[in-house]
Amino acid sequence: MKLHAAIADYQTEIQIREDGGRVFADLGGRAYELDAHESVDGFLLAYKGQVFNCRVEGRPESGKAIEVIVGTTPCVLTLTDPKRLSTAASASVHGDDAARIVAPMPGKVVRVMVEAGAKVAAGDGIIVVEAMKMQNEIKAPKAGTVIALNIQPGATVNGGDVLAIIE
Repeated sequence: MKLHAAIADYQTEIQIREDGGRVFADLGGRAYELDAHESVDGFLLAYKGQVFNCRVEGRPESGKAIEVIVGTTPCVLTLTDPKRLSTAASASVHGDDAARIVAPMPGKVVRVMVEAGAKVAAGDGIIVVEAMKMQNEIKAPKAGTVIALNIQPGATVNGGDVLAIIE
């Protein structure tokens, strides 16, 4: 399973495969092999002789933020399955009410219709991405202010890349 992972400002592609009690993960080009076992309050992951107690708060859904606690260290993680993205559902709303607009598929940005700081209404066009000779207009999922634009016209994007954030 190939996913896009975002933790704070860090984003990467992750590929996960399970085989019995072993988990194989490729994270940003680095391969990991872990032993995984369910525990009373989550999971125990063993990697190179170290054991990590992990808990997941919330139900993992593509594009939704969940809290993952490793030992006593919490972090907010968003996993996005690029195969489940569509233009209509190309944004994920976080608990902080920020909507992340993500590329629904690999393509090329042909037009950026707003600037950072612009006020937008739900349904306003934000970005046009061309894929397979078809142009897809990605619309604002909610009203708010564009707080970040991570692309520019001519940029090549991958499915799941964060293109803009509306708050």
